[in-house]
Amino acid sequence: MRVVVTGGAGFIGGNLVHALLGGGWKITVIDDLSTGSMDNVHPAAGLRRLDVRDPRTADAIVAAAPEVVVHLAAQVSVAASIEDPDFDREVNVEGTRMVAEAAVAAGARRVLFASSAAVYGEPQELPLTEASPVAPVVPYGVSKLEAEAVLDEVLRPAGVDFASLRFANVYGPRQRADGEGGVVAEFASRMTRGVSPVIFGSGDQTRDFIYVADIVGAIAAAAQHEGVLAGSGLSGCAYNISTGVATSVNMLAEGLRVGLRYPGTLERAAGREGDVEASLLSPEKAASIFGWRAAVDLRDGLEATGAWFARQR
Repeated sequence: MRVVVTGGAGFIGGNLVHALLGGGWKITVIDDLSTGSMDNVHPAAGLRRLDVRDPRTADAIVAAAPEVVVHLAAQVSVAASIEDPDFDREVNVEGTRMVAEAAVAAGARRVLFASSAAVYGEPQELPLTEASPVAPVVPYGVSKLEAEAVLDEVLRPAGVDFASLRFANVYGPRQRADGEGGVVAEFASRMTRGVSPVIFGSGDQTRDFIYVADIVGAIAAAAQHEGVLAGSGLSGCAYNISTGVATSVNMLAEGLRVGLRYPGTLERAAGREGDVEASLLSPEKAASIFGWRAAVDLRDGLEATGAWFARQR
């Protein structure tokens, strides 16, 4: 299968491309390397160093003639989206529009978009399903939700199948610990360096943590699904990619402390703007439509992630 992966030099993209190439797929990576790394790019993948907003990106997608486009490239920092919401929207919304239009021009049969649990905002119910109310509280969530609408606007009339994969809190090897790397990466990086991790707020806030190999498995399963993924309306095209298991930040920190044999202290700080108190996503729709479920236990995932960070030291 021929696949274009935007953001293929990033954390999720790098893991995805390595896995797909191992299955014999032909991959073209599009990444401007602003946050991605050449270390994540498989040597067998064709790399085009381009910003998704660059008109040449459309030419590159058309030239690759993909059957499936996996759109991972994004501005992913919640803090940066608050500081500069216009830039966040330009990358996440208009960049998605360009990729979607290029997928149509290239004759792709399906587009898979990396959306986020951030589209739900502060949950009114748990677990969240794809039909739950969407009310993002930060510009990042707003832009992801608007990008979902752009896919519907561009792809449905063209007859291109698509799905918005609403990722829970992803963690694992290759994740950056700086910027918006995620709490697991930040804690693991600090502990392996002997630096105290910082827990913002009470630490009782809960998240649905999912290992990156499970994200890769979900994307691969969606790409190969023989039926139609794009149901009617935004909720019909959305799929939660999650474990359905809630873990508190305090429990996460303690699990990493034990796994990494970290003897130091845990620091506390005030809560951060945009942080929701609880998030838990139901993965049942993805299981029923394209047969995917998360398979990696949190303890095993944390052990593998901690070992990877330790090796980087």
